[in-house]
Amino acid sequence: MPPRPCVFCSIARGETPAHVVLDEPEVMAFLDHHPLFPGHCLLIPRAHHQVLTDVPASLVGPLFATAQRLARAVESACTAEGFFVAINNRVSQSVPHVHIHVVPRRRRDGLKGFFWPRYKYAGEHEMRGFRDAIVSALTVG
Repeated sequence: MPPRPCVFCSIARGETPAHVVLDEPEVMAFLDHHPLFPGHCLLIPRAHHQVLTDVPASLVGPLFATAQRLARAVESACTAEGFFVAINNRVSQSVPHVHIHVVPRRRRDGLKGFFWPRYKYAGEHEMRGFRDAIVSALTVG
């Protein structure tokens, strides 16, 4: 079965309509059609990269600088008290094209922290074990 065409690539090429809020050579942003709150935007690199770790290092800085600008604009335009920025990678990623959610927030807006349950470490030993494993992976990767 051939892979499904990427809807975000289609939006970036102008083939699929979207409510575009930012259109630049390397990135674009548009309103999410299933927003958490009005003003919820998705920021994508124009080039197809499935997850954050696929994005070339040379694009990460410009992508996040744009996310910063977009977050400032969303907060202002929506007269929000703050904003939420998130990226799903594979799990809960509805479109397999990396995208940054920029969501306007207000106190008592009903969104409770993260959307998943919190995990407690069994203790300091388990915490150190995860820390050491991540430090080790960073030195390898």
